[in-house]
Parts: sequence; structure tokens; C-alpha cells
Amino acid sequence: MCDTFTFENARIVVQAIAAYLLASSKAGRGVIVGHDARFLGERFAEEAARVLIANGIKVYMLPHDAPTPVIAYAVALLQTAGAVVFTASHNPPEYNGIKYIPEYAGPADTDITKAIEGKIGLPAAEGAESVDLEAARRDGSLEIIDPREEYFQHLRRLVNFEAIAESGLKVVCDPMHGSGRHYLAEVLKANGCRVEIIRGNRDPLFGGGMPEPTAAQLMPLAERVRESGSHLGLATDGDADRFGIIDDTGRFITPNQLVALLLVHLVEHRGYRGDVVRTVATTHLIDRLAAKYGLQVLETPVGFKYICEHMRQRPVIIGGEESGGLSIGGHIPEKDGILANLLAAEMRAVWGENLSSILDSIMAEVGPVFSSRIDLSYPAEQKTILLKKLVSTHPETVAGRKLERIIDIDGAKYILEDGSWFLVRPSGTEPLLRVYVEAQSEEAVQELQEAVAALVNCC
Repeated sequence: MCDTFTFENARIVVQAIAAYLLASSKAGRGVIVGHDARFLGERFAEEAARVLIANGIKVYMLPHDAPTPVIAYAVALLQTAGAVVFTASHNPPEYNGIKYIPEYAGPADTDITKAIEGKIGLPAAEGAESVDLEAARRDGSLEIIDPREEYFQHLRRLVNFEAIAESGLKVVCDPMHGSGRHYLAEVLKANGCRVEIIRGNRDPLFGGGMPEPTAAQLMPLAERVRESGSHLGLATDGDADRFGIIDDTGRFITPNQLVALLLVHLVEHRGYRGDVVRTVATTHLIDRLAAKYGLQVLETPVGFKYICEHMRQRPVIIGGEESGGLSIGGHIPEKDGILANLLAAEMRAVWGENLSSILDSIMAEVGPVFSSRIDLSYPAEQKTILLKKLVSTHPETVAGRKLERIIDIDGAKYILEDGSWFLVRPSGTEPLLRVYVEAQSEEAVQELQEAVAALVNCC
């Protein structure tokens, strides 16, 4: 913010989006403009609206900051050409970003992104900065919408709120000062759940931390769940597209674990059938469960846009990623932290036991799984060379385990003979390597982490 993310640069990007829409003949359907709870979100949204209106594109705006999945749902609801959303999701408060959501209400695919990038630098529409938004409201080129109630009605078709109400569930909600603060707790309360809220005020500085629902960032939630005797702690990140779950013991349920838990719930208690989609970095516990139920697992590169592609083309039970993105069949093909939390509450209510116990029972049946991620510093200019070496000149064994095969979908993923695996992939924004490891015990995870670090250093 104030460095490269400026009003001027935002206008340039929105002009490129407008040019893309005009060239694709979709502009006549209008565009939604939204923002999260970050600093100056309203102002950036207003600037985007001016640029789009100056290009002859009708704009729909929300009356306040809103979660990204709610804005995506509004795209599907109103059948617009898409949405422009100002959000940096779970990133630190000094960042912001522009997300374009196409007409299918999910992440923009690579072709759409490239098409927009190709129009960066086109001259701005004449008079964009002088567009009077009040006059635009009067002449109909700007319309204020609030899709909250329609979104809540949609959730009622996807979530068993009756079971939640009947169970007497007590929940602590933690929107982490972000845009989920008027959604998750509100829909739970409206459907008979006892709810307490922490960190429920808008704070563009996010309380001095990051709006990322990790175990470290959710320590206040875990503490409050234990103190209050609640059944669950439910958190959303800055724009509520990611989730964080704390069970009644104060244990953090990882995204990997929740995707697996919900797969079991949706198959056994909902009778869902279809494919299961996960990214290459996501737990193979999902694969074991899919094999048990006779389901196909589709593996994608990292990024929910790849999960979205499958959700748009075929019946999918659940799509998930280890970083906290999740959606299910019947919902929009966009990750939704609000829905993920509600499904966790439903599962807790229907099963009548805490999520840790259910998880332990699942792993007792299909085998234990422990996952981790570490980041290794590595020169950005050498990342491509390293990954080629990891694929082409690989060792026969790693940490005493025979290498079975290598997957190069997104980085280098080694599958070992005992079912353990690790993935080395480059960060797209930092001079780091992301190393994902999964094995049958915490000790085995540690062994593999050390072996991978040594392997990387040798290359």
C-alpha cells in the first residue's frame, strides 16, 4: 500500500479489466465492485467504479465491505460479467490486491488472467476520474446491492441448520477483524446456535497481526473456547475465503484434516457421490478415504483456480487445499471459509463428538497421517534449475525410504514406498522454497524434513 498499490496503478488494472470485458462482449451484463475490511477499501472500490462507468459498464456495489465468497455468489445470483474485488485475503495489513472473478463465480483461470495482463497500459477511458457516483446512481449506471440474505438462503440449502440448533451447540466465532464479522456469527445466531464473538470489530491493522487463521494466529480463539466451555471455535481470514477450526479441547484442526473430515461426513451422512479434488500439496489422507468409498481423486497444481476448473466441469463432492480453501458440490466454485465453518459445525452436531475424536477414529481405520510445511531460503534465480535437477537426477532413496515415483505437476513431488511423500515447490512471490512433507508419524516427518533440506543443499 502506498508503494506499488496506489490509486493510479489500481485504475490501470481496472481499465485493463474493462477492456477485456468490452472485447469479450460481456460488458453489457455489468460488473460488481467489492472490497474487504482493509485500509481505504471503500476508496479503491469507488475508483474502480468510476473507471468501469467511464467505459460504459454498469456497476453494482455493496453498501459495506464483504467476504470474497459473498461477492462471488452475487456474480452467480445477478448473472453479471464478473466482479472486481479489492482484497489481500490473509496477507499482512500493509498489502492490498485486486481479484477479478469471472462470470462463473470462481477464480479467474490462466487464460483470462493473461488476457487482462495483455491489456495493461491501455489509455484510460476519458473522464474516468471525474465520474460523479451520486449522479451515476441516479441515472442507473451504478446500483447498490446487498446479497447477504440471498447468500444466507443459499447456505440453508447446503447446511443442516436444524441439526446445529437441536444439538445446543455453543460456538466462539473469530472473524479476525475482517469481512466475515457480519456473516458467520449472524447466520449461526439466526439458526438457533449459541454464539460468542471475539475480534469482531473492523480493524484495518488486524489487531497488529495477520488475518490468517493458522494455529499461531488463533491462540486467542483456542483460549476462549477452553475458558467458555464451547464446542467449537470458528475463524475466517481477512476476506473470509479461508477457515480456521478449533475443537473443544483447544486443538487446531488443520485444513488438511478438515477436508478429510468433511469428505467422510458428506459421503456417510449426506450420501454425496462424485469426484474429490485436491491440490498436489494437500494430504493423501483424502486419497485413502476416497479409495475406501470407491471415489476418484483429481490432483491439481496449487491454487484454487485449478480446483474450480474441475468443479465447473464435473460432479465434485468436495475440493480443498492445505492452505485453507474449500468448496463443495452445489456451491459456487470458489473457496468459502463461511461455508467450511458451517459444515464443521454441522458435523460436530450430527456426530455428537468432538472433531479430534472423529479424526482419531478415521486414522485408526485408514492409517495415521502427519503433515507439515517448512520454508527454505533459496535464490529466486536458481529455483527453476533446482526443480529440474530434483526431477531428472533424483536419488533412489530418501531418509532410507525407496523412491517410487515423481510427480512434476507443480514443483517436484517424491512419492516414497511407505506412502510418505514430500513436495518442493517455489514461492511465487519470495526467494523461498515451500517444502510439504507427509508421513505416518511426527518423527518420520522430521526425518524427511531434514533429508529434503540436505537434498536441496546438495543440488
